[in-house]
Amino acid sequence: MALKWFKVIEFGGLAPGPFCGMILADHGAKVIRVDRPNAAPDHGFGRGKRSIVINLKDKAGQKLAFDLCKSADVVIEPYRPGVMEKLGLGPNELLQANPGLIYARMTGFGQNGLMAPRAGHDLNYLALSGVLSKLGRTKRPHWPINTLADFAGGGLMCALGITMALLERSKSGKGQVVDAAMVEGAAYVGSWFFTARDHFAFDYEKGKGILDGGAHFYEVYETKDGKFMSVGAIEPQFYSMLLKVLGIDESEMPQLVEQDWPKNKERFEKIFLQKTREEWCQLFDHVDACVAPVLSLEEAGQHKHNVARKAFMERAPGQLDPAPAPKLSRTPGVSTVLPDPKTGQHTIEVMQEIKYSQSQIKEMVDSAAVKQNSEGSKL
Repeated sequence: MALKWFKVIEFGGLAPGPFCGMILADHGAKVIRVDRPNAAPDHGFGRGKRSIVINLKDKAGQKLAFDLCKSADVVIEPYRPGVMEKLGLGPNELLQANPGLIYARMTGFGQNGLMAPRAGHDLNYLALSGVLSKLGRTKRPHWPINTLADFAGGGLMCALGITMALLERSKSGKGQVVDAAMVEGAAYVGSWFFTARDHFAFDYEKGKGILDGGAHFYEVYETKDGKFMSVGAIEPQFYSMLLKVLGIDESEMPQLVEQDWPKNKERFEKIFLQKTREEWCQLFDHVDACVAPVLSLEEAGQHKHNVARKAFMERAPGQLDPAPAPKLSRTPGVSTVLPDPKTGQHTIEVMQEIKYSQSQIKEMVDSAAVKQNSEGSKL
């Protein structure tokens, strides 16, 4: 696995940070999650990690966290600016003790600027990035749940920053700080909105363009059984094949006559309602028309293409997780779902690895500076 040489300390937080840590763990990194006492679950992104519970309000707990970070290649911290500095765990202190450390800070607004101290969520970050203004079909913007800023612009971009910093360190020997702001990550993921302002796909009133629901050839249509098919036949050759399967002569429905798009869409809606989704799949499966079924999460894991690609892994009977992506030919990510740790399951084990003595560990357990889950190692 590509990252098997690296040790990562992930300070527990909301979903984007754990997602970043999961990406690294999926590709072999040894990820230790620092949980708070009575911490909530990490949204299911714990696979392959170990958990240590540290009370960061306790001086001995702070010292332990410092020692852990001193022994690591990467630190992931998801707190507001200044929190780690107050604990004596900021990048200045840790990089002085561990000059090769990659210190990744993931926040909504970044480490400086007017909004840096503020709280927010995916929707707010997406709004400030400018990208939200382009989403939706009407004047009122709509957002894709919390995938674009939290996970794509946050966790995924942070993991990219970490791997780039590790690559640079292999040449320079020096660590650095990764400042991963979800506002900027979302904007970067949405770069095409900015770079292609004059592109024909965006040269329309919102909701009436090619890509946002205005065109009949780029839309989702309901089928006879209440399911859906996606149609993305933008290029002329795919549009021609689409019409052929639907039994429409192209002379009746030229593709780019914009004033006809609403009535063309109504005609498509009526046609797709005549067959079930499976019947449409049988017609489109072997032709290039850019048409695909809209699958549920469960169905996606069972689709023959995804099965052939091993795109999903089984967490439990009938419960699938997406497999690590992208696939690497020599050093692929994990091929089976590793278990999520119980909170505090590895506290004693991790402390022993950084040479804490039995008496030190017992003292910290007794004082509640750390907590060991009953399923973990025993003193």
